[in-house]
Amino acid sequence: MHMQYRPTKAALRELTALAQSQAGYFTAKQAAELGYLSQHLDYHLQRKNFERAGHGFYRLPEIPASEYDDLVKLSFWSRDSNDRPQSVASHQTALAAHELSDLLPTKIHLTVPMTFRKAAGKGVVLHRAILVPPEIEERQGYSVTTPLRTLVDVAADKTIADEHLKKAIRQAIDRGLVRKSQLATAAKASPDLSRLSRMISAMR
Repeated sequence: MHMQYRPTKAALRELTALAQSQAGYFTAKQAAELGYLSQHLDYHLQRKNFERAGHGFYRLPEIPASEYDDLVKLSFWSRDSNDRPQSVASHQTALAAHELSDLLPTKIHLTVPMTFRKAAGKGVVLHRAILVPPEIEERQGYSVTTPLRTLVDVAADKTIADEHLKKAIRQAIDRGLVRKSQLATAAKASPDLSRLSRMISAMR
């Protein structure tokens, strides 16, 4: 279908609003839907009105980078052929995003679909799993597993010390992010969650 180019000011207003809702980023496909074809993108790149952020996506430099800019960029990197992000921040990275425990992850952990085929760059760990909508929390420009799903994932990861898991569980319960009964129910779902079950049982 032939796409008619729209007036620059009107298109830019809409593109700016879209980018603001996505932590400063937008895709080539999103821009095209607003009237920006490849030649227009090239022009604005040359004028430094846009910045190329990765394959097929850009950012508006006047919008300040968010605290979670790395997660936003990886979310855009993970897009499928329909322009839908596939990655969800999870495990230790999700703990940090929810400000649970004092664990400082040295790598970014993402959960992606079982069929995901892109190779992660240095410092990124991919976990393949099926996540359902109630296990995902949408944030500006990226997604993160809910506190409940995060604690379940961390509990199953034997590389994470008990002290960090205990602290994360206690903080999540105290802040009302999860209920003890929810964790107890989740712990019964898999033998890999035996330590989560023990910790919940030991809590007063």
